[in-house]
Amino acid sequence: MAKRQDIDRRGLLFGFGSYFLWGLFPLYFRLLSRSSAFEIVAYRIVCSLVFCVLAITVTRHWRGVKYVLANRRAVVVLAGAGLLVSANWTLYVWGVNNGHAIDASLGYFINPLMSAALGVIVLGERMRRAQWVAFGVSTVAVIVLIVGYGNVPWVALGLATSFALYGLMKKQVGAGVPALPGLAIETSAATPFALGYLIWLGVGGLNTVHLDGYALLVALAGPVTAIPLLLFASASVRVPLSTMGILQYVAPILQFLTGWLIIGEQMPPARWLGFGIIWVAVLIFIIDALHHSRQGSVEAEPVLVSS
Repeated sequence: MAKRQDIDRRGLLFGFGSYFLWGLFPLYFRLLSRSSAFEIVAYRIVCSLVFCVLAITVTRHWRGVKYVLANRRAVVVLAGAGLLVSANWTLYVWGVNNGHAIDASLGYFINPLMSAALGVIVLGERMRRAQWVAFGVSTVAVIVLIVGYGNVPWVALGLATSFALYGLMKKQVGAGVPALPGLAIETSAATPFALGYLIWLGVGGLNTVHLDGYALLVALAGPVTAIPLLLFASASVRVPLSTMGILQYVAPILQFLTGWLIIGEQMPPARWLGFGIIWVAVLIFIIDALHHSRQGSVEAEPVLVSS
């Protein structure tokens, strides 16, 4: 039976902030088009780890890192999440810099459907009636969009699948893992691969990043990456996964507008129809969220997290 619990407004704010920043990512990564997706992501991983180490030192969170490292299961899950999100990053950067920014936005429109389904199936969460309606409308929109492509949108499907699984893994870790130490461990798992690739590029003279203004732009990948991930990590343990899944529509809306209005990718009629239906689903969710926010509570099942 559904229970009522207080809304975690801070969690909702963190979730919105993470998706808003992710929605602006195409603008940043287009500035790095000199480099391949693999090189960009390798620098992104290394710079993110440096940012995390500095942030942990400044905030004196090393005790939190030791606490997480003492939990073998959490370390394994976080390491897997780090590798998974690195694959997601690579596919995303490649898509944005190779004329698939709108495909990437489609991926993040599909992702909330997968996240909500995983929340219900794996974690035993329950969605309100209006959320189910939004879910159904979104499913119709995704079908229209896929048919409009005329082929399998593998960039979109790859992004949707990898990030939905990443969100589930973060949820499984639970609230016992602080966001910053957790992100540091995630990033550490991918860093050996990133450093190995960068060394290989340097030895072969294939690196595109040198000591100039472009290098500073690449170095910003650290905070640009870490800040929304920290917000997401903080939100994912405070807000039901099904709600996070639908809230995530903020990011693809911004990515779509960037791809269409700024990058100039084409929007045939079938895509307009599909995106229009998606926006109806978003409106349903927003109205429902505002209604329950006024009541000061939401309906949800207790989140099932393994110890």
